[in-house]
Amino acid sequence: MEKMFHVEQVTTMNKIIAVANQKGGVGKTTTAINLAASLATKKRRVLIVDFDPQGMATVGLGLPKEERKGIYQALMKKMPTLECIRPCDLENLYICPCSPELSGFEAEIFNEDEREIRLRLALEQVRKLFHYILIDCPPSLGFLTINAMTAADSILIPIQTEFFCMEGMPELLRMLDQVRAYLNPKLRIEGILLTMYDERTNLSKQVADEIRGSLRGVTYDSIIPRTVKLAEAPSFGKPALLYDIKSKAAQSYLTLAEEFLNHEKTSVG
Repeated sequence: MEKMFHVEQVTTMNKIIAVANQKGGVGKTTTAINLAASLATKKRRVLIVDFDPQGMATVGLGLPKEERKGIYQALMKKMPTLECIRPCDLENLYICPCSPELSGFEAEIFNEDEREIRLRLALEQVRKLFHYILIDCPPSLGFLTINAMTAADSILIPIQTEFFCMEGMPELLRMLDQVRAYLNPKLRIEGILLTMYDERTNLSKQVADEIRGSLRGVTYDSIIPRTVKLAEAPSFGKPALLYDIKSKAAQSYLTLAEEFLNHEKTSVG
């Protein structure tokens, strides 16, 4: 983690994406880490913002949970955002880590001005330094997630291909509409990502078909499988492609990154 952080601005598109779903255990952090890493291998400079007080993205990229310079310090205006960013072991990949104080952020700002736009203000300082900023959101719909949606251009929603997978989706989409109406009219759905797919079961296939049928047009073709390698990689502080690039997990996120970038070309064109 001793690499120099080059601060030149990127000359092409930059976008902020919130990776969100208030249902826990759907692969938000796994997706934030591995999509970011896959985009980094394709010469995009990517920043992960660990906005979940559990700090799993921070740990999953090899930083200690007790990191004292992180997104909390940037939010509370105690430190410039750039000073809170750390390079990762993969070229072009960076993280603004979670520090322990983030768990008290919602209570601290409850009665303060600009409480919904703190993250937007913090990320405006560094937005032009990255092609993509991915915000790893907590599994809740509190002020942290509202801040993420207010700062973002779009929202990427991981959904596991399991029973009750759509539980909570109506509330998430309702909040998205409210944020659009009052705080961030440009916010849109980036895509729905099917995760934890088990090709051995009929249930996964049935659920995947159901989601694609009900959320036609916004669901990625790429599917993330449930694999041991994907579960193991965070404990080594690495994205899947650094842990085992030949694994199904790593290859599925590399495929997702290709699909993601192809969508970008189409939308620009």
